[in-house]
Amino acid sequence: MLPLEVGTRVLCRWRDNKYHPVKVIERRKLPGSGANDYEYYVHYTEFNRRLDEWVKLEQLDLDSVETVVDEKVEDKVTSLKMTRHQKRKIDETHVEGHEELDAASLREHEEFTKVKNIATIELGRYEIETWYFSPFPPEYNDCVKLYFCEFCLNFMKRKEQLQRHMRKCDLKHPPGDEIYRCGTLSMFEVDGKKNKVYGQNLCYLAKLFLDHKTLYYDVDLFLFYVLCECDDRGCHMVGYFSKEKHSEESYNLACILTLPPYQRKGYGKFLIAFSYELSKKEGKVGTPERPLSDLGLLSYRGYWTRVLLDILKKHKGNISIKELSDMTAIKAEDILTTLQTLELIQYRKGQHVICADPKVLDRHLKAAGRGGLDVDVSKLIWTPYKEQS
Repeated sequence: MLPLEVGTRVLCRWRDNKYHPVKVIERRKLPGSGANDYEYYVHYTEFNRRLDEWVKLEQLDLDSVETVVDEKVEDKVTSLKMTRHQKRKIDETHVEGHEELDAASLREHEEFTKVKNIATIELGRYEIETWYFSPFPPEYNDCVKLYFCEFCLNFMKRKEQLQRHMRKCDLKHPPGDEIYRCGTLSMFEVDGKKNKVYGQNLCYLAKLFLDHKTLYYDVDLFLFYVLCECDDRGCHMVGYFSKEKHSEESYNLACILTLPPYQRKGYGKFLIAFSYELSKKEGKVGTPERPLSDLGLLSYRGYWTRVLLDILKKHKGNISIKELSDMTAIKAEDILTTLQTLELIQYRKGQHVICADPKVLDRHLKAAGRGGLDVDVSKLIWTPYKEQS
């Protein structure tokens, strides 16, 4: 039976000390060991891919080894066994889906990225477990842990290298213009063309936590908006979103990430709100780049719901979708689908009519949850890209 073949299904002891079903994705021989001494890279079939990891043989229950079963049948069984709450907990930070991939490309993507190459990173005062594969240059192939400078985002293999670097690195914030400061929160705009290495390092870092097919390494075409918490040691990156300099499809956001230590504190909602404030300053409507994953859509739907219902509550008399779009910079199609989902819109005499019963609005607002941190527009000092010399 040993070593176990790739594709074997077996129960594995996880960090909760309970056994969970896994599939063996890859195996490797332990250095200086016997013929059957392997460790195995496993995917926990109940959980998101970001929990995949290398495990030792003693974590596996060899009595439970199964031969390969039909995956489609098994996936159905797994998804039936999981409650909606479990699914949400496991997937709550997923941002991008693979809806744009056909079956062959998806298989190729999963094959190429199936084994997480970097297990942990050190960034500032945090050690963070990674979630996904990121295509670092080949010389980092043998690294389990990477050390990032939290200001310039250069990455190194060893702690001593980072310490030497920190003595020389004179950056205390992202290399761009500070366009927003409110209390301890700060937002920097970094031009990918002027700060190419920083932009590429940010993409490598982000890819460890985003399961995309593509992250743009041609960073010249993008602006990066990096959100920081500031203290007397400098401005520490919390998350970011990127945006194309010139988007034909009126996308106002390409990629968005809140780093794991800062999640569930309202920063993601803040970043979405910020992207719309920039669109208002540009005098344009905006929409996030598609495809959105279920969770990306959930975050946006929450934002759209709160913004639109706040206006409908305060507004006296009729209001059109076009007027809502002009006020919020939200694309008319996004407004229409949001209000249709909430069943707040009817089609009468050839046009859409918004039905805004105050009690119904309050119920939907309550369901949409808290809005996160507010963007204080008076603190935003920013010139749209086309006007910059």
